[in-house]
Amino acid sequence: MLQSARTLMGLFLSGRRLGLPVELATMQIRQMTQFDIPAGMRLKEIAYWNQSEADWELFLAANPEGCFVNEVDGRVAGTVATIVYEDRFAWIGMVLVDPEFRKHGIGTALLQKAIQHLDSRDIPCVRLDATPQGRPVYEKLGFVDEYEIERWRLTRQAGHAKSVVSAPNLERALLLDREVFGADRSGLLRSMAESAPEFVQVLIGHAGVTGYSLGRRGSHSDSLGPWVARDEGATEQMLDTFLARSGRETIVIDCLKSNPWARGALQARGFEFERPLTRMRRGANIHKGRPELVCGILGPEFG
Repeated sequence: MLQSARTLMGLFLSGRRLGLPVELATMQIRQMTQFDIPAGMRLKEIAYWNQSEADWELFLAANPEGCFVNEVDGRVAGTVATIVYEDRFAWIGMVLVDPEFRKHGIGTALLQKAIQHLDSRDIPCVRLDATPQGRPVYEKLGFVDEYEIERWRLTRQAGHAKSVVSAPNLERALLLDREVFGADRSGLLRSMAESAPEFVQVLIGHAGVTGYSLGRRGSHSDSLGPWVARDEGATEQMLDTFLARSGRETIVIDCLKSNPWARGALQARGFEFERPLTRMRRGANIHKGRPELVCGILGPEFG
C-alpha cells in the first residue's frame, strides 16, 4: 500500500512538471483572510496591477465572507473578491490566477464561487469590468455588456507635488455620488479620502456640486477616480489640479469611452491609450446611476 501511494505521488509530481491538468492536484477554495494578503500581492505584482495592501483590506473589511482564494497543494494560486453596494448590486474584482496554473479552470471556479455567494445573499445584479481576455469567460457565466471604458496612461518627469490649500466638502459630493454610481459607497470613498486627502476635490457652483474627484496612490502609479463632472470646465479643472497635486511619474485613469470631455482632456495633456475594458453585468441592473456624468471610474476592482 505504501509503495502504491509513493508511485501515485511520483506520477502526480511528474504530471505537474509535464504540465498536465491541475485537476489532478489537490485544490481547495476557501475564504480569504488577512494572512492571504501577501499571496494576493504576489499575484498582482506578477500581473503588474497597481493595487496596494490597503485595497485588499478594504475588500476584507467590506465583505469578508465574499473574498476567496484557490489553493493548489496549499499554495494560493488564485483570488477573487466581492463587495456589495446597498444590496442593490455587487462588484467582483481582484480576479487573479498564478500564470503557472492558468488554463485549468481556477479562475472560473473562483468566479462561480463568488457568484454563488452573492446569489445566496439575493443580490439581484453582479457587475465587473472585464479585459478583452476575460470577457469571453464572463459571457459564459451570463454576463452581458453595459458600456466601454478605456485606460489611459501618462508618463512624465516626476516633480514636486503641489500642496493642498483647503479641505473640500466631501459630504456634499457623497450625496451626489450615490445618484451617479447608483448606490451608496460613501464608506469606501471616505476611506480613500482619508488615505489620500490631497486628491479630494469638490467643485461648488450656484446649483450645487458641479464636480468631484478622488485619487489613489497605487504601488506603481497614481490614479484619478471617481472623476465626475457636469461640464467641460469642471472636467479639465479637476484633472489639472490632480496632476499638480500628484507629482508622480506615472498616472493612470480609466475613463468612459462615451464621455464627451474626458478623452479630449487626457489626449491634450499627453495621456496615451493603453487598453479597453468592458463594464458587464449579470442580472437586471435597476439602479443604473448616471454614467453620463462620469469621466473616470474609481477602478476596475471597485466600480
